[in-house]
Amino acid sequence: MSRSRSDTILKCIVEYFIKNAQPLGSKTLIEEFGLPYSSATIRNEMFALEKMGYIEKTHLSSGRVPSAAGYRYYCENLRDKNVDDQLKSSLQLVLNERVKSVEEVVKASCEIISHMTNLVSVVLGPDESQEKLANVQLIQISDNTLTSVLVTDKGYVENKTFIVSDELKPEEVVQCVKILNDRLKGTPISELGEKMQALKPVLSDYIVGHDVVYQALMEVFLRFASDRLSLYGRDELFNNPEFRNDADKLERVFRLLEDQSLFKEVSQEANKSDKPIMTIGDIHGHPDVSMVTAKINLGDEGESSITLLGPTRMDYDKALSALEYLANELNKYFNEPSKGGKK
Repeated sequence: MSRSRSDTILKCIVEYFIKNAQPLGSKTLIEEFGLPYSSATIRNEMFALEKMGYIEKTHLSSGRVPSAAGYRYYCENLRDKNVDDQLKSSLQLVLNERVKSVEEVVKASCEIISHMTNLVSVVLGPDESQEKLANVQLIQISDNTLTSVLVTDKGYVENKTFIVSDELKPEEVVQCVKILNDRLKGTPISELGEKMQALKPVLSDYIVGHDVVYQALMEVFLRFASDRLSLYGRDELFNNPEFRNDADKLERVFRLLEDQSLFKEVSQEANKSDKPIMTIGDIHGHPDVSMVTAKINLGDEGESSITLLGPTRMDYDKALSALEYLANELNKYFNEPSKGGKK
């Protein structure tokens, strides 16, 4: 069997199914791609591809669709690796704005790639065990409203606005901030909850209604330690018929997007590789979902990762090419002096 011929046929099957979400047979292959082979030859090649596990029959027709192994072979050997020019130009507009913060650059970049690929972008922040508290502020908005602002040594910010007693005095707020910064500054984010518990009796001596302040700060500390995910482009999933036409499936995918342990796992794998990694189908019991993940180095902010998540029928060539380009450009931006990163 000619490998080049079977590769050509497999490439056509994958790209047709990505575009149309419909299984196909030998007749459709000839009509759609003008292949210079007879129907009998194509049927023989498809039979061989099926035996190798690269394509499979559906239950609804005699046509074939790519399998997970077929998608992987396509990604590793057959894709064109072209990066969309619009993606390049849109991303460069973001990176040319030197005044943007780390969060703004990552957010804008992920929104672009999500829109271009119809996939969700998931960003996992740097490991919280490597991050420490730099500063705590309590800002009195009104007589009974406070906003707590926490900043880490990596520049990440978290805040919460809450209601306190009318009896709260400005000097109590000042004293509370001093206690928090004296006792907590430099504490690893993962240890803030435990240290805050030890401070509860101290706060009760200095501030009226300390329970409200304590609970609000604990919520922010715990959020800092656990909520490291940022999602962009969730609405793009509606552009995929697999999810647009199946509310239950869409709901399950949304729940999957909240599974921080999943993205920590793939991020750890991505950090070991110089290339994006693929997870094709069967993700925590979801056979119709796939992911591609790449690591990014945010300079002084540490390592992070970006995952594109969507249907197993995603356009892997477009997604992988876009993600490889994005990761490379962000790595240069955050790590080369001339690109706006380290000075």
